[in-house]
Amino acid sequence: MKEVFGKTENQETIWLYTIENENLIMKVTNFGAALVSFIDKRTGIDVVKGYKTAEEYVNGTAYLGASVGRTCNRIKEGRFTLDGQEYHLPINNGPNCNHGGLKGFSYVLWKGEMSPSAVVFTRRFKDGDEGYPGNMSVSVTYALDGNGITISAEAESDARTLFAYTNHAYFNVDNSTSVLDETLCVHADRYAPQDDTNVTLDYEVAAEGTPFDFAVPHLIGERIDADDPQLHVARGYDHWYPIDGKGMREMAVLSGKKLDLIVSSDLPGIHVYTSNWFEGETGKYDEILAPRSAVALEASYRPNAVNYPEEDEKPILEAHESAASHIRFRLRPKERTL
Repeated sequence: MKEVFGKTENQETIWLYTIENENLIMKVTNFGAALVSFIDKRTGIDVVKGYKTAEEYVNGTAYLGASVGRTCNRIKEGRFTLDGQEYHLPINNGPNCNHGGLKGFSYVLWKGEMSPSAVVFTRRFKDGDEGYPGNMSVSVTYALDGNGITISAEAESDARTLFAYTNHAYFNVDNSTSVLDETLCVHADRYAPQDDTNVTLDYEVAAEGTPFDFAVPHLIGERIDADDPQLHVARGYDHWYPIDGKGMREMAVLSGKKLDLIVSSDLPGIHVYTSNWFEGETGKYDEILAPRSAVALEASYRPNAVNYPEEDEKPILEAHESAASHIRFRLRPKERTL
């Protein structure tokens, strides 16, 4: 189903697309190529935080469910160098550039095409847009299957540039007002610390024995208020974990009372962010979007990777070549116990 969701400031139509199968309902919008709802029909739970209206997506600042690019997360001081030329991006997060720039992928309209099991969003971004080189064509496909959603992002550019996509859905698998009582497992034994402006650094430290150890599942709220400098600077978890291996592989599991959410991707790692800077807006079910009410599980390259000479996996898109990444969110109802 395709229906009018609202209007942009320029009175352009924003559409809402709904696809469902025997187990799930998926709602996506062409504003920001965003995931609006991910509903498990077996339990009735919508595991994604969002807004009621398109206008709230236009005016919101939290990237709820949004596609993020050309680069996700922070680039230090909004600067990077390719082929000897330095590029400057908008500064929109302290002294840094965050999530691509002022609009990026998240605050623009995309063209949408719907099929029985998928919605494909496409858009062309001009050379110099937000400071990036290259005219770049991007497609983002949301495909619904029996028990999950696969998000495939593909890009091609006429000049060497950056392409580091993620989806910024905020999850609460109980559809409650706090994510602290939900259990998280991240398949990593180390994490990357941040500097004092929240830029991810170019090395990892061991997670074992620290508040950042989710290799053994535990409650998100169990250690989030520990006396740790990394938790203080971020107001909670806002950290990137490298996930060993290549190709599609399971990265994290978020568990509630009735559902497990399994996150898989072919990207190098996953960023865990406990909505620390939510500002108390009203969500689509009239709930308050307060800090720590949800968690974003953002499969991604290491943030700021382009600026780290020793980083092996950089989000560089070669001219006239295409690159793609895939993220999968799967829901698994828990077995009932007597």
